[in-house]
Amino acid sequence: MKRIITNGITNLEPLPGSSEWYWGTDYASNDLYEAEELFHSGHPIDKNRLVLVHCPEGTVYEPVCTKSGQYLGRPVYHDGQIVLLLVDFPKEEIRILTFHEAEETTKPLAVLPLSIVADCYNLMLEASPLMLTRSAHDNQFQIIWPERRDFAIEDHEFFEFLEGNRLYTSVWYEDPDYREELLVRDYDTGELLERIPGSFRRMPNGQRWLLV
Repeated sequence: MKRIITNGITNLEPLPGSSEWYWGTDYASNDLYEAEELFHSGHPIDKNRLVLVHCPEGTVYEPVCTKSGQYLGRPVYHDGQIVLLLVDFPKEEIRILTFHEAEETTKPLAVLPLSIVADCYNLMLEASPLMLTRSAHDNQFQIIWPERRDFAIEDHEFFEFLEGNRLYTSVWYEDPDYREELLVRDYDTGELLERIPGSFRRMPNGQRWLLV
């Protein structure tokens, strides 16, 4: 049995886009949105810690040592690199960073003004392709970076991946039995092009499966 020293982070999840990397955080001030609410209400934010663990050897990395007022979101794996999301509330910045395993360093990929989003609700990175996205309260899905797109979506509809000009999302229903569909939207207009019955799954090796 391997002993993996994470200094208190005991829940690891697969890193989206990789079959070799896992990540975990201590959620010191809950999730990113709740940390933002604490900051704006004048409460101090307990900066969170994030670790990366490489399988099978179990090597642990802590790519960013956050400072007061900074909070890390969910990372992704894209094009052979780990990409991190950090929000600096005092500086009102969103930072997208790449982690380089060999040097154990991070480098900035993009720095965006925090004002570009209404809030950090469901603000997260996606890796198919690499994008910063946000799902708003009012059935709006937004791509924030590298370009801006806004889509009106249905209840219980979630982004899956972008392929060319086709945006794929999953949606679930209970009417009355539970079922899922894969929706295809036009990336430029948001128009719904196709409904495909079935449950979408992205496999660790990058394959896309539709369970029907």
